[in-house]
Amino acid sequence: MSAFGAATSSATAYPNPNSDYTIPQTINDGVQSLSWSSTSNTLVAGSWDNHVRCWDVQHAGTQFNAVPKAQITHEGPVLCTSFSGDGTTVFSGSCDKTAKLWNLNGPAQGQQIASHDAPIRAISAVQEAGCVVTASWDKTVKYWDTRSPNPMGSLNVSERCYAMDVKHPLLVIATADRQIHVVDIRKPTQIYKSITSNLKFQTRSIACFSDAQGFAIGSIEGRVAIQHVEDRDREKDFAFKCHRDGSDIYPVNSIVFHPFGTFATAGGDGTFTFWDKDARQKLKAFTKSQQSITCAKFNAVGDIYAYALSYDWSMGSEKYNPNQPSIIRLHNVLEQEIKQKKK
Repeated sequence: MSAFGAATSSATAYPNPNSDYTIPQTINDGVQSLSWSSTSNTLVAGSWDNHVRCWDVQHAGTQFNAVPKAQITHEGPVLCTSFSGDGTTVFSGSCDKTAKLWNLNGPAQGQQIASHDAPIRAISAVQEAGCVVTASWDKTVKYWDTRSPNPMGSLNVSERCYAMDVKHPLLVIATADRQIHVVDIRKPTQIYKSITSNLKFQTRSIACFSDAQGFAIGSIEGRVAIQHVEDRDREKDFAFKCHRDGSDIYPVNSIVFHPFGTFATAGGDGTFTFWDKDARQKLKAFTKSQQSITCAKFNAVGDIYAYALSYDWSMGSEKYNPNQPSIIRLHNVLEQEIKQKKK
C-alpha cells in the first residue's frame, strides 16, 4: 500500500456518474465502515486491510478537500467504527476480536478497550449511557467503560450479531437468525423484546429512526423493512423492494438516517437512494456506479453523504478484480434531495 496521505491515480480512474468528490487516497482492500465526528467534518474508514484511516474534510458547497490525518492498525480486518460524543476519540472493532480507542489529539496508536471470543461486527459509543457497546459473532453484546478492562455488563443474544444501531434509549441488534433484539439501553442487560424480521432473507443492515420509535432493516435480497418497536404502531410497518436491476437482486449494504428523519440506502448494485418512510416515497435515486457500495454515512449536519465503492463479494470470487482498489466518495447533499416533499 502507498503511504497514507499519498494520492493515487487510480482514485480518479473510476467513472464518476454523480460528479461526487473522490478522496484521493485509495485503499487496497474493502471498506467496511465509515463514521463521522458529531462535532466536525472528520471522517474515519475501517477496512479489510486492518487499518482505520482518518481525514479532515473541508467542505464549501460543491467544493471538497479531504486532508489525510493519520491511521492506526489492528491485527485483523476492521469491521466497524464509531466516534465519541465529543468527536475527539474513534472506536474500532476488528476480526482480531478486540476493540480499540484512538484519541485523535494524541499519537496515531490504538489502545485496546474491549475483547470478545469472535470478531466484533458492530461498535457504538453511547454518550448518554457513558459506555461503548460492542456486538460480536460470539453471540454477545457487551458494554464497556473505557477505563476498565472488564465489561460493565453483557447480554447474550440468539445468534451471531450481523448489525447494530443505537439511538438513545433504543438499541437494536440484528442476528443471524433474522431476529431483531430490542434493548432499552437504560436497562442494558435485559432484552426488552425480540422481533422477527419482516424480511425472509439474512439481515445485512439496520438503522434506528431519528425519533427512536423503530428501525429500518435491509436484507441480502434487495428489500427494506420499516418496523416499529411498539405493537400499537405496527400498522405503520411496511417493506419495499430496492437495489434491483431486472432479475438481478443485490444486498442492501447500508441504511442511514438523515437529521430530517428521511434516510438513504446503498447497495451491492452500486446505487444509493434517498427515501421518506412517512410518505412511503422515493425522494431521489442516483446514477449507478461500477462497483458495489459497501457502507455509507451522513455527516452530523446532513450536508455530506460519504460512501465507499468496494467489492462486497456478493457475486463470488470470480467477479473480484484485485486491480480495482476501494475508494470513498463524498456527495454534497442538497436540501431538496433529502427533505420531505410538501403535500
